[in-house]
Amino acid sequence: MTTALITGSTAGIGAAFARRLAADGHDLVLVARDAKRLREQATELHDRHGIEAEVLPADLSEDKGVETVADRLGDRKNPVDLLINNAGFGNKGRYLEVSMADELTMLRVHCEAVLRLTSAAAEAMRERGRGGVVNVASVAAFVPRGTYGASKAWVVQFTQGAARDLAGTGVRLMVLCPGFVRTEFHQRAGMGTDNIPGWMWLDADKLVAAALADLARGKSLSVPDPRYKALMGLVKVTPRGLLGGVTSRTGRKYGPQ
Repeated sequence: MTTALITGSTAGIGAAFARRLAADGHDLVLVARDAKRLREQATELHDRHGIEAEVLPADLSEDKGVETVADRLGDRKNPVDLLINNAGFGNKGRYLEVSMADELTMLRVHCEAVLRLTSAAAEAMRERGRGGVVNVASVAAFVPRGTYGASKAWVVQFTQGAARDLAGTGVRLMVLCPGFVRTEFHQRAGMGTDNIPGWMWLDADKLVAAALADLARGKSLSVPDPRYKALMGLVKVTPRGLLGGVTSRTGRKYGPQ
């Protein structure tokens, strides 16, 4: 029996990872800010799948929250075999329309917390010679649009670089880059989604299944859908100047309002 720790576990992609990993027989450490929702989730997963689900309330925008989770990841007596760094959020508004406090909070959650938690997990995993980390980013990382995409671009570069540095240690690192997924993400940010075409939406459970398959194959980057793989292929061959204009117009048309 192995143990997986999931941040942002109570909704969206994090909840889908929790369902899938519990169904596969993994014990879980569930991390989110809402203790009540965590307890309800843990009870449901335990009752349905017979696994042990530990609850760990933590706010990853604060030092105390990150330290709490990092300490759990570094626990050698109760090791974590798989870390899913999923916690994240979006800010409504363009650059300079969002407060600096909110921008810095995003960087703490998307970048600082991911760095610190990945490092805590990877150090313990390297000692054991096995383990895995999945850092959830976004296809927004590959286009020049907004501070959200910039923070996710950091996650991509960091994860792939760390994966190369840890090659041969038994520790696998992978960055997951989904497109639009029906979760609480947009609602929490106060963003409308009615203008996003239906074909752009992904199912969270199918996304997780594809991501875990990619992790098992040893990939360091997962774009888990043929539609988005094709879009990212176009992005690679499009000049950056042209791409910036296209993504700005597309963002205004299809991006959350």
